[in-house]
Amino acid sequence: MDIKTASALRRLRLVSAPEAISFLILLVCSVLKRTTDFNAVPVMGAVHGVLFVLYVIFWADAWNRAKWSFRTAALYFVLSVLPTGGFFAERMLKREAEDAVIASRARNEGIVNA
Repeated sequence: MDIKTASALRRLRLVSAPEAISFLILLVCSVLKRTTDFNAVPVMGAVHGVLFVLYVIFWADAWNRAKWSFRTAALYFVLSVLPTGGFFAERMLKREAEDAVIASRARNEGIVNA
């Protein structure tokens, strides 16, 4: 894995958890708006919107650089629209990056002829 691919995966990973947290907070704010006089939906909606747009941009970049299959790319996109999906995406991306580092080290040491 080259440095640009690793960077793209890292950016996506770093934005996935905050995006999931903002989604959950937005859901709580929506409930509070309807049950109390507290209305933080406009603020949290904007925060979540920015994080979601960043997620989609970083997702597209990672898909392009990592050469994911359509199925893998679709899975990461679906995880972005599920309330806790960003946490799963972050874990999967971390595992993918670790596996790539292990494979790269093995190639460099001549263990695997790939």
